[in-house]
This record gives sequence, C-alpha cells and structure tokens, in this order.
Amino acid sequence: MAHVVVGLGNPGPEYRDTRHNVGQRVLDTLAGRFKKAFRRDGQLLVAHAVWRAEPLHLVKPLTFMNVSGPAVAAALRRLRAEAADLILVYDDIDLPLGVVRSRLRGSSGGHHGVESVINALGTDQIRRVKIGIDRPEHKRHVPDHVLTTFEPQEEAAIAAAIDSAADRVLALVRAKPGIAD
Repeated sequence: MAHVVVGLGNPGPEYRDTRHNVGQRVLDTLAGRFKKAFRRDGQLLVAHAVWRAEPLHLVKPLTFMNVSGPAVAAALRRLRAEAADLILVYDDIDLPLGVVRSRLRGSSGGHHGVESVINALGTDQIRRVKIGIDRPEHKRHVPDHVLTTFEPQEEAAIAAAIDSAADRVLALVRAKPGIAD
C-alpha cells in the first residue's frame, strides 16, 4: 500500500518560513531523511521514497492553504491512492507552540485548509499530524498570526516539533485505527 503524505501550506518564498507552512517544513525534513528531492508535477511538488518497504509519496501542493482540497484530491488520483492512504500534516493554532498530535479522523477544527481537503475528498477519515503554533491573544489576529514567521526564541521548540512530527508521520504509516493519540 502506498502512503501519500501531504504538507499543507502556501506557495512562494515569502510564505516558506511562516507558521502556516510548518506542515511543509515537516515534509522537507522527511525528504532530507530519505535524501530525496522534490520535483514539480503540475500544481504539486512531489518526492518519492520507500520506508520499511512501504512506498511513500511526499506532496506539497502549490496552491494556497485554504483551497488545497482540489490539489490534494488530484494528487491522490495521480498517485492512484485513496483518502485512506493520505496523511495530512499541518499547523494548529489550538495547540500550544511545539505540541504535536496525531489523529486518524475528525473534523477540520476550524482549519480552512483541512476543511477544503475534507470537502474535496468527501470524508473526514484522514490520518493527520498537527503541529501547535499557538493562538494569538485576539481572534481577529489569527489571519496575521498564521502568516508570521516564528520568533527567534520559538525556533528551538518548532525545530523539535518538526522533527517529532516527521517521526509521527512515519508512525502513522504503520498505524492501525485507534492507536493515534
């Protein structure tokens, strides 16, 4: 069975190091571990690897976060995969900075990128890894907050979280329903 790991984020160098792109940074870490390079394939950047005899497709959509669902659906079709083969990696403002959680299914939790993926695939039965980026003090600051870079004093925590999230992705490759926390 092939696994498709999608890191949500926004395209372009101006967004690369923002909080919203932490999911794509996890994919960069995985590609580095496997010594694989991303190659452009339409509206996607894709790197192919094998882990414990399991094919692993690392995918970074080249679409904006909030409309990433159609690109994820297209990636699954192109790779001849289904929603059950997907592992979604993304930021979560409802988790404290650096906290990593994995889930096997569930709602979008208000995350518009995840909502777009759920709507495009028609299911919330999606394995996922969420990385905490902290919530701003006021709700009206959320759009600006997710598009900021991490403060220097936050970098060590987020670097550790990215590494931990990469480990969680690999754990989900072998996960059976009910074992994610």
